[in-house]
Amino acid sequence: MNREQLYSQIKSKGTMLCVGLDVDFDKMPEHVKALSKGGEVAAMGQLFKGKARSIVEFNKAIIDATAPYCVAYKPNLAFYECYGADGIRALEATVDYIRSRYPEMFLIADAKRGDIGNTAKMYAKAFFEEMDFDAVTVAPYMGADSVTPFLGYKDKWAIVLALTSNASAVQFQTAQKDGKPLYRAVMEEMMEISTPDNMMFVVGATKADKLKEIRSFCPDNFLLVPGVGAQGGSAEEVIANGANSHGGLLINSSRGILFADSTEDFAKAAGEVAMRTASYNNHNDQ
Repeated sequence: MNREQLYSQIKSKGTMLCVGLDVDFDKMPEHVKALSKGGEVAAMGQLFKGKARSIVEFNKAIIDATAPYCVAYKPNLAFYECYGADGIRALEATVDYIRSRYPEMFLIADAKRGDIGNTAKMYAKAFFEEMDFDAVTVAPYMGADSVTPFLGYKDKWAIVLALTSNASAVQFQTAQKDGKPLYRAVMEEMMEISTPDNMMFVVGATKADKLKEIRSFCPDNFLLVPGVGAQGGSAEEVIANGANSHGGLLINSSRGILFADSTEDFAKAAGEVAMRTASYNNHNDQ
């Protein structure tokens, strides 16, 4: 998906919400977890059993309930890889389900890859060619070599970690380099090797006060902003400080939507939270 197509989705839906599909089996409603004890079930042309069956059914329900209120989905790879090969198959089925039912959605692999050379090329191949994601989160600690392999695909994106929402981020990201914080030095270096058509940056919602400063030197790139909801970030503050003339934000909420309810009405509750969150994300061109 290219930038204009993503802008179009934001404008037509009136939201910049991204739903994080960070599936935790232990937090699923009991009736969904119970599916793991049953037999195989067919989904997207495959047979699933055990925890993979619960993951697939949970994701399908969440996606159907939240699709009217978001423009993107972001599965976190760790929540699938921890279940081995079955978890990866469940991830692939989730991607296939979104692509077949909601092809307008922007799909982010929250993988935080950060290797170099042929390894980085193979990561890019895995997510862009084999799994059909639109974007991958990338750690830039090893420099441009760890990012450039993701930039050679048409209408695909590298989403570079810049200023994250975790408490220990200050140990490195706000340290000074040549009179500026390291996260700014990283962003400026990354902007030199890319364009706003193939690179986004991660800026945590709990760092909303920094967004205005970031927009002063990074006016055009999309920013992926996690941390709204369970982590305490404010969508209103993020938009007030970080939106540009076309939106320019993907505001992510994961746990606050996925686990809004633990009963058989979990999907309905997730949809209601997504709708409320999307209402804060409403943005018109300036």
